[in-house]
Amino acid sequence: MAQLRVQCSRLPSRLSPLFLSSSSSSTSPSLPLHQQSSSDPLCPPECSISLSCTTKLDVGSPISRPPVVAEAIVHDSRRLCVPYISDNTLPSQEVLKILRSGDAVCFDVDSTVCIDEGIDELANFCGAGEAVAELTKRAMGGSVSLQEALSARLNIFKPSLAQLNDFLSKRPPRLSPGIPEVVKKLKDMNVDVYLVSGGFRQMIKPVASFLGIPPENIYANQLLFGSAGDFVGFDPEEPTSKTGGKAVAVEMIKKKQGYKVVVMVGDGATDLEARREGSADLFICYGGAQLRQSVAGRADWLIFNFDDLLEALRFSN
Repeated sequence: MAQLRVQCSRLPSRLSPLFLSSSSSSTSPSLPLHQQSSSDPLCPPECSISLSCTTKLDVGSPISRPPVVAEAIVHDSRRLCVPYISDNTLPSQEVLKILRSGDAVCFDVDSTVCIDEGIDELANFCGAGEAVAELTKRAMGGSVSLQEALSARLNIFKPSLAQLNDFLSKRPPRLSPGIPEVVKKLKDMNVDVYLVSGGFRQMIKPVASFLGIPPENIYANQLLFGSAGDFVGFDPEEPTSKTGGKAVAVEMIKKKQGYKVVVMVGDGATDLEARREGSADLFICYGGAQLRQSVAGRADWLIFNFDDLLEALRFSN
């Protein structure tokens, strides 16, 4: 086990992520340490931290990010606030093999392809952002069923068709850095790209259009409106409206197209659910927008930016 000792003269109250560099190895650039926001004395102003790395670096791998530290201790016998501990930020050879043999890649949209949660942004536009955002957080963490959370959030603000169209015209989607390049690379490799989302088809179509993804490759929820444009609800028959629905959607895609290997990329519990037999063969957790600890720790590979994924795909040629 390699030990890295870092002297910190002061720890700011919020560092996420805090990058600590190791000078002991040219193959170990930076260790991402996620520290909780804290205003109490458990995070002292003067401390010394020992970091223990339990995963060996694969020098032959093109991925530059080493594993997240396995332990971080403040040397005044008080533990540093470290909410996320994992060693899956380096892909194994098996992960790279599956990724590079994929027939299709399914991307979540909210907090993955786009940096925002679409329903939160729409709710904020309609004046109900805070209440809806809290329910989104619980849903993505897996603490409530997806259908229950979706219905509860929509019923808080009941967006009309006019509000939705106004939102779409004034708030264009904000893409995560690197995602256009990743999609282009996949298409150049003849890998099919899908958007599988618990968000709404009306809001995802502009994203798909920009990225050159055909509309038939969108699996998402559908908002329903009455004849006067008033909010009615959402289509409960869409598989992505239910808990476990993304796994069902990916399984449908796999069977319909005859794919042997399908990769799922996302940030939430609903994306992790797709990693099961008959559905996604690999789950890559994207933590660059939202880091959900319960999901990230169970991913086959955790990335914080799409450059690492792009580099892995380039290295396959």
